[in-house]
Amino acid sequence: MFRPIYGTRTRAKEYSDLAINTNKGCNHGCKYCYARMMFNRYHPGENFEDASYREGIVEATKNQLSSGKYKGKKIMLCFMCDPYPAEIDTTPTREIIKAIKDAGANVSVLTKGGMRATRDFDLYKPGDSFGCTLTFCQDNDSRKWEPNAHGPQSRLDALKYAHAHPNRIKTWVSLEPVINPEQTLELIEKSHSYVNLYKVGKLNTNNCRGSEYYEELKQIECSIDWKDFGQRAEALLKQYGKEYYLKDDLRKEMEK
Repeated sequence: MFRPIYGTRTRAKEYSDLAINTNKGCNHGCKYCYARMMFNRYHPGENFEDASYREGIVEATKNQLSSGKYKGKKIMLCFMCDPYPAEIDTTPTREIIKAIKDAGANVSVLTKGGMRATRDFDLYKPGDSFGCTLTFCQDNDSRKWEPNAHGPQSRLDALKYAHAHPNRIKTWVSLEPVINPEQTLELIEKSHSYVNLYKVGKLNTNNCRGSEYYEELKQIECSIDWKDFGQRAEALLKQYGKEYYLKDDLRKEMEK
């Protein structure tokens, strides 16, 4: 039986030391997706958007957790997929979260599944956190770049619901990739009253080689003044007294 809990490396360590990828592939259709590139490298001829839960993922997770060595540690869902893919029964995600909690570990979720994720908030306890990737305020931009993910308002609503939940769920946001800096700053304005932590990055087109949108994304990346964006985002987060983390790629641009 495989071991789904793994130690992260490189950029992923800026989010969590441990993670589980619940699914094989993802059907949100994001045009900038790093996971798609990696999937195509290791699964040639297969369709990344034919998302399905990895065979035996729930039992394998329970088996790995039974060792007891993950008690008190944080495990993140997910880096290479979304724990709440579109139009799929997400019961295995709930079972995995429950198994993590039963083992005395903490869970951190990152999703674009919006309100779909709220069904599982009853499982959260102190030390757990719920996060959304926020990219755009405008629905038309979201539909272009991430056509099957829940839209901006659904993600904001899910964060607001988590923040107000009786289980006192810590909320966080990944502002990455940044494709429209003004909309990213607007997202901070919209969400600061119910988001506890922001992690801010940039657009890295090396993550989306092979995408039909690669050239367009490359032009966008080169057109953005990342130092200015980083400074404005940091100033806004300080203004609202928010906890935040600037990812290494953005920090390096700000230090130029």
